[in-house]
Amino acid sequence: MRVVFVHGACVRDGWWWWHRMTGLLQERGVPSVTPALPSCGEAGVPGAAGGPGLSEDVGAVRQVLQDSDEPTIVVAHSYGGIVTAEAAAGVGSVRHLLLISSYLPEVGQSLSEFGDGAPAPFLDVDPDAGTFGVRPELLVDTFLQDCNADVQAEAADHLARQNVQVTGQPVRAAAWHDVPSTYLVCAEDAGTPARLQREFARRAGRVVELDAGHHPFLSQPVAVRDLLLSL
Repeated sequence: MRVVFVHGACVRDGWWWWHRMTGLLQERGVPSVTPALPSCGEAGVPGAAGGPGLSEDVGAVRQVLQDSDEPTIVVAHSYGGIVTAEAAAGVGSVRHLLLISSYLPEVGQSLSEFGDGAPAPFLDVDPDAGTFGVRPELLVDTFLQDCNADVQAEAADHLARQNVQVTGQPVRAAAWHDVPSTYLVCAEDAGTPARLQREFARRAGRVVELDAGHHPFLSQPVAVRDLLLSL
């Protein structure tokens, strides 16, 4: 078995966001990989209007999924659920989706349809540049309040400006219709409230709750590892 991690919006260096998980999995002989998302400037090009969007993110993840026939669990976080819905569709090696504080879009839905029409207060949108990002001063209290001090101190170095076009681009497939899925509700999430996660989770096959913030794989990696290995 292998694990493919798909990170959320407005961050780069996926290896860092999942670094507390990878070692724990390796101890159990489970390899993992984290594809770079081009819309977050991870293709060697900084986020900019007209730059890489959802289709490029989908293509990057799908390429990694198709690189191996080994049975694969895809772990998608937040915006990563949008990418995974399309990227994992029809890939025979994908055996399970673990969605963490994430979205499960139907075909034709976009990220913007899961909000209330206005940018979240913790986001900074630059319409001229065509990018959006997390306000650094709100990062810890919104997303990392239950993480240790080292993680909180390092996280800002791994934020990214992302192409805002990804918020309105619809997915063309919904892998969760055909692939078994588990949704991990993060009950203490200050970014995506648990009440909304529970609504999103209705589309998943199984729902598990954890008293954790938006990044449980950083605050409670053992618990997330154990859930993953139980799938």
